[in-house]
Amino acid sequence: MGLIHIELFATLDLVGQAPGGPDEDPAGFPFGGWQAPLLDEVAGAQIGAAYEGTDALLLGRRTYDIFAAYWPHQKGGEDGAIADLFNRVPKYVASRGKPDLSWAGSTQLGPDLAAAVREIRDRHEHVKVVGSLDLVQSLLREKLFDRLDLWVHPIVLGVGKKVFDGGEVPTNLTLLEPPAAGPKGAVYLRYGLADGTPATGDMSAPDRGVGRAD
Repeated sequence: MGLIHIELFATLDLVGQAPGGPDEDPAGFPFGGWQAPLLDEVAGAQIGAAYEGTDALLLGRRTYDIFAAYWPHQKGGEDGAIADLFNRVPKYVASRGKPDLSWAGSTQLGPDLAAAVREIRDRHEHVKVVGSLDLVQSLLREKLFDRLDLWVHPIVLGVGKKVFDGGEVPTNLTLLEPPAAGPKGAVYLRYGLADGTPATGDMSAPDRGVGRAD
């Protein structure tokens, strides 16, 4: 069985909307492209490494349309390696509508999203979910992911679609490797899905010594 990897870019207040450009998702959102001024060589290398081994993309309709309009036309240059990867691997699109699937290797998923994602997981080794915030909510709700890569950037926007925006359920995660930070302040966090649900405790319990005056 393969792995489902969610890749997300977020602000400190966990806004994940339109990081790449002003035209990505402009409705009611004035900060499209907020990630661009915060990119640096360290973050770029981390992002590139995160896609190593990817053999399929799982995308929501909006992200798919953005990618399909851009990546087939990119060859060589700074983004050449990612362009080659994205153009080569199968693309699976979660949509209730009728997307234009002219990007080579694209397939629309059926109405039973959970079943379709499980089939993809059985077919591929490393499936990447990029952006696609609405789709991410469904995957979080069903716990249909294995790894969550989160790049947190040192800005607060106060408006926009959130990474965790109604789809989440009580879930345990485990940190898979030490956090990494770039010189412009972006912090890379890699989590894996863990068993069970969050536990609770009492920080004022005697054996913790919390609140003691002595």
